[in-house]
Formats: sequence, structure tokens, C-alpha cells
Amino acid sequence: MDQGTHRLGGCREPFLKTVCGLALAGGLMAPALSAATDVIELPPIEIRASRPLVPATYRSTPVPPYPAAARAQGLEGVVVLTVRVGADGRVGDIRVKSSSGARILDDSAVAAVKSWTFAPARQGPRAVESWVEVPVRFVLTQR
Repeated sequence: MDQGTHRLGGCREPFLKTVCGLALAGGLMAPALSAATDVIELPPIEIRASRPLVPATYRSTPVPPYPAAARAQGLEGVVVLTVRVGADGRVGDIRVKSSSGARILDDSAVAAVKSWTFAPARQGPRAVESWVEVPVRFVLTQR
């Protein structure tokens, strides 16, 4: 093979100028035009990208009751729940991600969040199921 040429798919042309009818353009292969009347028609490029996910938001969130036994013991804390929100905005599964340290507070938070509703997450115009983290804080106030 001659220096400066490259054999590709049965054609033999100077490599630095063209490679079988494709010109090198900034390191990319682009169609080479040998004359003003030569036009290479390419099909349109179709680009598909997933639509961004808009997260679920709170809709109806009644405050959990403060358990009397926890109040009497002076228990406070934050429970972080992982909640599956359906495409209809209703709560599905609930998991305790981070405990308050008092099971009675954790149970009260789970029971309350079961009745909550959300505006569901959206993928473009379509409502979709998603998981959200819900912190529930139990704090005693001085009267």
C-alpha cells in the first residue's frame, strides 16, 4: 500500500483527503462532495430523550396524632418514611427509612401517612408511580 493511502471496503483513495467518499471534518466523518451537483441525501435524524420526571408533591396531609403515652414520657423525634406514591396519588407501600428512636412515634407516623394523598409524579403529561421521602417531626411544646 502506498504511503498516505488506506484500503477500506475495496476502495483505495488518499487517506488524509477522503476515505471511500467520506471527508474527514474535525475528526468526524462527513459526506464528501466531489462536485457541486453531487448531493448525498440522508434520512432525517430522530432524537429521542426521556421526559424529565416532575416529583410528587403533597396534597392532603393530616397531622399525625401525638400518642398520649409518648407525650407522657416526653418522647420527641423525627421519623423519615419512604413512601410509594401511585399514579393516582394514593399511598402504596411505606417503609421506615430512619426511626425517631421511639417505636410509638414511628407507628403513629406510618398510620397517618397511609391516609395522605399526593399530586403524583409526572413524566411529561403522564402521571407515574414514584417513591418519596417524608419526614415527620414530633415535638412537644411548652404550654
